[in-house]
Amino acid sequence: MVILTKLNGKDIMINEDGIETVSETPDTVITMSNGHSYIVQESIEEIFRKIVGYNRACRARGTRDGHREE
Repeated sequence: MVILTKLNGKDIMINEDGIETVSETPDTVITMSNGHSYIVQESIEEIFRKIVGYNRACRARGTRDGHREE
């Protein structure tokens, strides 16, 4: 999961596996596969970097979603 910032300044954790699309309109809108959408302060590039960093950290620990990979 990645931590992003809503427009009101509050943090929100989003499961990156559930992201369907991210667009800038000019606000960054994340649409989830369940139809929910979130407007966040981060740019598409920042979100991408956070997701890549999270996935690298999981692989380095040998875990994914809290479960040890075998």
